[in-house]
Amino acid sequence: QVQLVESGGGSVQPGGSLRLSCSISGLTLDFKGIGWFRQAPGMEREGVACISSSDGSTYYVDSVAGRFTISRDNGAYTVYLQMNDLKPEDTAVYYCATGGPEAFSAGDYLLRENWYDYWGQGTQVIVSS
Repeated sequence: QVQLVESGGGSVQPGGSLRLSCSISGLTLDFKGIGWFRQAPGMEREGVACISSSDGSTYYVDSVAGRFTISRDNGAYTVYLQMNDLKPEDTAVYYCATGGPEAFSAGDYLLRENWYDYWGQGTQVIVSS
């Protein structure tokens, strides 16, 4: 049984930082992409960051590039999203996702929801003063 469990969300003031974790079990991540998505109230879910387990390459949506960093602990089957300089518009429920076809290198295709087979339950991030 494949499980993805996100953690690390919370409330933070603008300019603050959070690190989200996604623990993955029941699935080998060889040649897979892993993505972080977010959904704000009343908005569609959007992909924000992704990583390829094949070559470790990463890709970000423009709105978070330079502020967010996705990384992977291969041994622990955990993927992280370090979020710095948080802004109120980053407020959302954040989800991780994996599975899908082989992903040899990260790109915008890994920020598409329909690429992935498995999703976590989400973790809330609130950025407010």
